[in-house]
Amino acid sequence: MPAALTDRIGHVFSDPALRKRALTHRSASGRNNERLEFLGDGLVNVIVAEALYLRHPTADEGWLTRARAQLVCEASLAGIARELALGEQLELGPGELKSGGFRRDSILADALEALIGAIHMDAGFETCRKTVLGWFSSRFDSLTASGTEKDAKTRLQEWLQARALPLPEYVLLDARGEEHDKVFEVLCRLATPALETVAEGSSRRQAEQGAAARMLERISG
Repeated sequence: MPAALTDRIGHVFSDPALRKRALTHRSASGRNNERLEFLGDGLVNVIVAEALYLRHPTADEGWLTRARAQLVCEASLAGIARELALGEQLELGPGELKSGGFRRDSILADALEALIGAIHMDAGFETCRKTVLGWFSSRFDSLTASGTEKDAKTRLQEWLQARALPLPEYVLLDARGEEHDKVFEVLCRLATPALETVAEGSSRRQAEQGAAARMLERISG
């Protein structure tokens, strides 16, 4: 494993084959990351749920549920994957490479979950837990016991309304893939200021939220 990636992940694999499997998309090989992704999905939900329970002793079940959903959603997991530069390490088939699969939220989120599963199989639950908590540290800190952050579309709308500006327009650019594995591409367009952003997601709603989040980064950056 490249040293830079090791430093970012925070775990050195005893069995490098597990890391390779975790970062191999099904388009590249029959020996891919889908089983590790299944395991990692369960692990990240348990690790995040426990951390929220311990960090917020007065929060009720509803808040804890919303907070966990926010932290382990596709966009959040893909964001962590980008911070770890997983896209640069993914093994993809020619079609996914051509279509920019290494940038797609769904593929990045799946790879992160697979990596979590691989770390667990390589070194056990406690090492996996510590590694994952390190990845989520800043995201845990951004939550407050009074409520979770509003979603990106709501925050963008409120930002525009506060300045008496026209509301955004969301345009579906593309919907591709098999019915059980669709990828939606959505454009977010502002009239004032004249800006456009594009994002992808496994649902139209996720793609809209991603495009709104990118717009917020542009107008507040």
